[in-house]
Amino acid sequence: MNKTDNVVYEEGANMLLNKDIKKKLEKESNIDIDNISIMKTEETSEKRRMKGSLKNKAEKPAKHNSTKESIFEKNKLKIIPLGGLQEVGKNITVFEYGNDIIIVDCGLGFPEDDMLGVDLVIPDTTYLEKNITKVKGLFITHGHEDHIGAIPYFLKKMNVPIYATKLTAGLITAKLEEHGLDKTAKIKVIEPRQTVTLGKFKVEFIRTTHSIADSVAFAITTPVGVVVHTGDFKVDYTPIDGQVMDFARFAELGTKGVTLLLSDSTNVERPGYTMSERNVGAEFDKIFMNSNKRIIVATFASNIHRMQQIVSSAAKFGRKVAIVGRSMIRVMGVAQELGYLTAPEGTIIDIDKIGIYNPEQLVIITTGSQGETMSGLARMSQGEHRKVTITENDLVIFSSSSIPGNEKSIGKVIDELQKIGAEVIYNQLADVHVSGHACQEELKLMLMLTKPKYFMPVHGEYRFLRHHKELAKQVGMPSDNIFISQNGRVLEIDDKSAKLTGQVPSGVVLVDGLGVGDVGNIVLRDRQMLSENGMILVVFSLESTTGALVGGPDIITRGFVYVRESEDLVDEIREYAKEQIEKLIHAHVTEWSSIKAGLRQNLCDFVYKKTKRNPMILPIITEVKLAKPKQ
Repeated sequence: MNKTDNVVYEEGANMLLNKDIKKKLEKESNIDIDNISIMKTEETSEKRRMKGSLKNKAEKPAKHNSTKESIFEKNKLKIIPLGGLQEVGKNITVFEYGNDIIIVDCGLGFPEDDMLGVDLVIPDTTYLEKNITKVKGLFITHGHEDHIGAIPYFLKKMNVPIYATKLTAGLITAKLEEHGLDKTAKIKVIEPRQTVTLGKFKVEFIRTTHSIADSVAFAITTPVGVVVHTGDFKVDYTPIDGQVMDFARFAELGTKGVTLLLSDSTNVERPGYTMSERNVGAEFDKIFMNSNKRIIVATFASNIHRMQQIVSSAAKFGRKVAIVGRSMIRVMGVAQELGYLTAPEGTIIDIDKIGIYNPEQLVIITTGSQGETMSGLARMSQGEHRKVTITENDLVIFSSSSIPGNEKSIGKVIDELQKIGAEVIYNQLADVHVSGHACQEELKLMLMLTKPKYFMPVHGEYRFLRHHKELAKQVGMPSDNIFISQNGRVLEIDDKSAKLTGQVPSGVVLVDGLGVGDVGNIVLRDRQMLSENGMILVVFSLESTTGALVGGPDIITRGFVYVRESEDLVDEIREYAKEQIEKLIHAHVTEWSSIKAGLRQNLCDFVYKKTKRNPMILPIITEVKLAKPKQ
């Protein structure tokens, strides 16, 4: 028997065996085996069909999965400075990941010389307003105006929670009270080494030293790594409040790995180290001990450490201290209330009581260290202050450095004080001021402690940022990993790379009195023109029915020429204006806007030929209806 015969034989035997089993089962259990076989066959077929279907489905998703990956591609961390880059002040930085946004600082800037009449400059937050549902919170590094000054204007548009240390929170609250926002604001006090989690961000507060107490940096943990934002800082091993910078935590972060460092660039051009604040206190002691004059100290209102040293030196040498300036009084009140400034009882007196003390018994702390026109010291130098009159028995100390652009104003105030006969001491003459910002060696130390993969210098003019980049290269950072950005530019970081990409709306919003944003380039241009060349008003009347010239033109000038000495010129302008008006009427120009435009253009050319000046010319037309003569 061959192999084929064996197979046929086995199949036949199996069939016979199955028939025997079938008959036996049907006989003993009355079960229709044929139906069961059919059901099993159908079930088996169905299973096979389903398996095939599942197999096909398992094969198709390759295309589907690739689509899913492109749709749900991993988000990138976006760092967007809206202020503080390539400028001094107005610091605000946005961190965005997916549907979460947090903001670091919200400061103001001061107007440039050509921003006539403008009081404050604040950041343009259009991008945040468009993404308001993503904004989770505002984190503040410290209480200086260039970091908190714009918060009231920001909260009127987006009332998000604010996270800050105790003193910073107190200063923000006092500022919000002036704007009537203190009741609705959500301010949360956070201690150094504490962490706040908002969405995809974990923000840790790290103690630093600066010219104001309770300053912090932030370690921001994100899905792509840790970002360290230093805020404003310096390295002071002997700070006034005894709270030394948390070097250990910065080093620990550097050991674990920092993806990006954003570091203060304000003092990057200065070599070496910044002096300790205690040096100023020692200098104050020398001056107070050797002077028998009344001492007036001008400093920044927010420099609480400086005010503490002035108060301490005054108390040591038996002097009373009076405060001048609304912002100075507000800040000192907050600092005393929260325990950041202390004074022996009876040392601080009301400014109205200075008359009952001899000059050698008094110290006055005032605003005006930058020569601000309306500050306490500026008004004293002009003899316009109601409470304090400067005499030759006064010693005035400028305990500050000049902010770029303010040198002329400060020099003018110093000149006026010396004309009166007062003795003046400023930074170039004695160590009455130290900076609150890190110099080159301290900036290198921060880079070495944190060991960042990427670096973006912040806070300063373009040359500061550029210099900071060179400093980072000196300590071994690759040039390609250092980003010099600008306001509105987006830095995107993922697990593998970082690059500068797009641009978002940024810029400035001008605050003039109670108006916010209603002064723009056109208004500034008009103010500039008025300040440089003055204005000419051309007033005339047209008959309502015929359009004939029935009155004027009258010429009124402001800031153009002194009329009494330039009557001939004014008469020429009047006659020329009259000729041009009549020409326009005879040419059947009836639209007032066209008459004004034509007159303005022709008169501009005429005045320039006569004077080489470009005053603003404003035609004003009044409509007159003449009564008809009686028949």
